[in-house]
Amino acid sequence: MDIYLDNAATSRTKPECVYRAMDRFMREIGASPSRSVHGPGIEASRIVADAREKTARLFGMEDSSRVVFTLNCTEALNLAIRGILKDGDHVVSSGMEHNSVMRPLSAMTDERDVQVTKTPADATGLTDPDEIRKAITPRTTLIVMTHASNVTGAIQPVEEARIIAREHDIPLLVDAAQSGGCLPIDLVEMPVDLLAFSGHKGLLGPQGVGGLCIREGLEIAPLKQGGTGSSSQEEKQPGIMPDRYESGTPNTPGLAGLSAAIEFLLSETVAGVRVGICSVGKVLLEGLSAVDGVTVHGPSEMDRNIGIFSFRLAGHDPVEVARALEERHGIMTRVGLQCAPSAHRSIGTFPEGTVRASIGHFTTEEEVRCLVHAVEELRHG
Repeated sequence: MDIYLDNAATSRTKPECVYRAMDRFMREIGASPSRSVHGPGIEASRIVADAREKTARLFGMEDSSRVVFTLNCTEALNLAIRGILKDGDHVVSSGMEHNSVMRPLSAMTDERDVQVTKTPADATGLTDPDEIRKAITPRTTLIVMTHASNVTGAIQPVEEARIIAREHDIPLLVDAAQSGGCLPIDLVEMPVDLLAFSGHKGLLGPQGVGGLCIREGLEIAPLKQGGTGSSSQEEKQPGIMPDRYESGTPNTPGLAGLSAAIEFLLSETVAGVRVGICSVGKVLLEGLSAVDGVTVHGPSEMDRNIGIFSFRLAGHDPVEVARALEERHGIMTRVGLQCAPSAHRSIGTFPEGTVRASIGHFTTEEEVRCLVHAVEELRHG
């Protein structure tokens, strides 16, 4: 029996409605949205609009036109970072960021002489909001923070960061790659300026879709220009939302799948999903923590964890552990630095990294107990 515990990379099992929606689009529609007045083209446009409306509803956005679809969360983060930062600006980020944040920021230091301050995190991967406040300078034009660490699962103090950002009139960009679909997000109750999300992880959609939610009144420069199906008589990029940021034919089959996935989540409720993840995660966390020689790097309680567990087994290389888990027990995990070297430096696991087990909506208690038993067996050789 294969056990998939790499949901932080991508959710493998999708709701059946996702498969049906994508198959229907490819077999029965197959046209480009916003480009034609024929029936299939109109239906494709409806599918994209439906995905946008459902995404706005999921995240509590009042204006769905401010949901911009991208290829993935990485593109959304690049759009926000490159669309805001100018020569000489200063950015505050945390020490727990993924390379989808750190690499664009690094590029900006070379291209636009941008300065970056990384605030420290504790051993569990949690950022102290006071460190964000202390890092702000008169040149700070952006604060970037992950909502939940992809390494330790630590849920970050985004609301506190939002208040600090608002006090200083600085936009806050939140990376919700891990939290979207796993943690309730309401942009009315928590009105962050920019929220980047991934469609293929907790949202349970396919790969190749993501997006950026942009608050009303905040304008950023587009990442690219091109055909939008609107204002075709003009050679300049349209200024209307969301066309200003969406150039080229979108991944409409993927958006059909995302729309179906979000409809599923709306019926299940993200709060309900969160209860299930906490229940299964508690079994895994307590089980791993009880194994002699195992160190779990992250929060010790599920109310501070998104469902991601990084661990090391004393005397064993993480790569060897991950390989043995799959070869002997059919358990699939993620090993190494998980594209977040800064986070591993923060928690002291660089450069070897960790074995990461990440659960999702369809993960069962039986599966995580199998992982605990497998790790116990490896400890005994």
